[in-house]
Amino acid sequence: MFKGITVTLYEREEVGTDAFNKKVYREVPVQVENVLVESLTADDLVSVTSLYGKQATYRLCIPKGDTHKWEDCRVDFFGEKWRVFGFAQEWIEENVPGSWNKKVMVERYG
Repeated sequence: MFKGITVTLYEREEVGTDAFNKKVYREVPVQVENVLVESLTADDLVSVTSLYGKQATYRLCIPKGDTHKWEDCRVDFFGEKWRVFGFAQEWIEENVPGSWNKKVMVERYG
């Protein structure tokens, strides 16, 4: 049986606006357990680079029942910093075998 790892997701929380009336956020760390880290195939890498212009490194499989917002957030795992890009792909929980029903892609950050 597959088992994921615990990652630190930095959720963005709005804390106000700046002098130009742009939203200001702070990052709030949250531990998310049982996240499966998946390597990308060569075909995936070419497709992602063509679509987003970004170099994806891993795909994260998010456990069923997770309610965190993953888009455009920082994630720490394997002792490194990563940034989620693109939109999450999500499937109906009851129709997906296993423990995961959502996927996001990450690129190396910082």
